[in-house]
Amino acid sequence: MVRGFEAVEKEFRKNVDVIMPLRKTVKSAGYDFICPYDITVHARSNRLIWTDVKAYMQEDEVLKIYIRSSLAIKWGITLVNSTGIIDSDYFSNPSNDGNIGICLENKTLHSYLILKGEGIAQGVFQKYLIADNCNSDEERTGGIGSTNG
Repeated sequence: MVRGFEAVEKEFRKNVDVIMPLRKTVKSAGYDFICPYDITVHARSNRLIWTDVKAYMQEDEVLKIYIRSSLAIKWGITLVNSTGIIDSDYFSNPSNDGNIGICLENKTLHSYLILKGEGIAQGVFQKYLIADNCNSDEERTGGIGSTNG
């Protein structure tokens, strides 16, 4: 196994259906994350969507989550954290099994309805480098915010 996606274990699932991310074209860099249910992102607010998907990858890789450009450009919907970072050790962590949450923010004055099956974000696997100093030997023990708040 090099890199890919799996459904989180049943006890950690938040949704009825699990929809795996897919590349839409042969040359797409990103894997589209699909909304698993209808959701309204109200004006000037945010909504967290649990995908019930986890990502496995090599130790020197990261999955970066970006908003779909059509949501940002056409409708003013962005990610709360601009770019989501999914570390390799987030996979199968004990507190949420690596469930990837995508938190959308509506920066407009109008509510926006996202239907089940619509793309909400895209994930891109990337290699990263480690500096000679400033390294850690700590192990992850939890999910979102477990490494510092």
